[in-house]
Amino acid sequence: QEQLVESGGGLVQPGGSLRLACAASGFAFESYAMTWSRQAPGKERERVARITYTGRITDYAESVEGRFTISRDNAKRTVYLQMNSLKPEDTAVYYCSAAPLFSSGLSLQEYWGQGTQVTVST
Repeated sequence: QEQLVESGGGLVQPGGSLRLACAASGFAFESYAMTWSRQAPGKERERVARITYTGRITDYAESVEGRFTISRDNAKRTVYLQMNSLKPEDTAVYYCSAAPLFSSGLSLQEYWGQGTQVTVST
């Protein structure tokens, strides 16, 4: 069964860092582009970062550019999101997802994780 499991969320102070991980099983992870997205209360889900199946190309939302880094380890079947200089507006549930194409929008993602809460607050 195809599965994505996120971990690493939590409560952090503004300016702090967190590293999210998403472990994949049940499908050909090494052939899929991976995306991190987030959804804050009362807001639509937005893409945060994505990475090609090789890991050679990445793309970021303007709001996180320079602060967040997406990476993957195909041998470990895991994608990561390193989040630095966190701001209160980064508070959201963070999801990882998988799609065959790097260009696929959120509505075309094939597999989704259950999400992990990130809260940035004093």
